[in-house]
Amino acid sequence: MHTLTDELRTYLRSKGASLVGFANLKEIGPNVRDNFPFGIIIGVGLDPKIISEIGEGPTKAYVEECQRADILLTILGQVAEQFLKQRRYEAQPRTKTGAESPDTLTTRLPHKTVATRAGLGWVGKNALLVTREFGSAIRLGSILTNAELVVGTPIDTSQCKDCTACVDICPAHALSGEHWHIGVKRDSLVDVFTCRKTAQELLTMRAGGATTGRTFCGLCMAVCPWTKKYLEKSDK
Repeated sequence: MHTLTDELRTYLRSKGASLVGFANLKEIGPNVRDNFPFGIIIGVGLDPKIISEIGEGPTKAYVEECQRADILLTILGQVAEQFLKQRRYEAQPRTKTGAESPDTLTTRLPHKTVATRAGLGWVGKNALLVTREFGSAIRLGSILTNAELVVGTPIDTSQCKDCTACVDICPAHALSGEHWHIGVKRDSLVDVFTCRKTAQELLTMRAGGATTGRTFCGLCMAVCPWTKKYLEKSDK
């Protein structure tokens, strides 16, 4: 299985994935994961130049960059599915953006849950995945499968420590500043409805109405020290 895991990671990276991880999902309820025991998480890094321009709010270029990444994630989900099915495994891509339930803005199995189980990062005080390589400047997609892959070591607690950069800059005051850990409820970290309302107002004002389903303005992502490390590294 190690060969299959390595082959799939290499293949997805060759197709444009920035990060690829593998997660054991067996401890998550079977109805949540549609009875699939393993998950693949794919990350596409966002253009550092565009992210560095989010100083006072989202830009049109930022919206377009998110669209580019989402399209690529859809393609990557399809090629991962094809890769696995050719080897007689089942696979279910989950790369569609947006919440499954519009009333609660929730998804049964968030991509960032698969990502933390794969050891790619943790959920920050901005309620987004934080990775060491890209900070939060990354878009995610996942694939469920029955292929027994070699999985990463899960991350169960936040590594944000005393940082409150995202909490302080949030124009909606939607972030509580609470540390994430396994089992903490999303609503303890962020008021998603206040966040979404303010984000859409900013997107309409600054990006010419090009909201395209975006649900956060990008400020908490751009100000994260881990994101800034990514941007600084890209400047060199």
